[in-house]
Amino acid sequence: MPNIRKLSELKTGEGAQVAKLLVNGSMRRRLLDIGLSPGTCVSCIGKSPFGDPAAYLVRGSAVAIRGKDADCVIIE
Repeated sequence: MPNIRKLSELKTGEGAQVAKLLVNGSMRRRLLDIGLSPGTCVSCIGKSPFGDPAAYLVRGSAVAIRGKDADCVIIE
């Protein structure tokens, strides 16, 4: 069984691939709009001093995502 991880668990400099989104409604639409669809490669490029939000590189763009939203993104 593959190791199930959340996007929020990525450390700075680590990368992964989006497996699925565990959210529906407007937040799902927002995550899809910034490019977090299954199969997309994403890497953590930095975290704020207290760890929330974190900056991720998604399809060539840097985006900041809150921890509670990043918890809804399963990576592999």
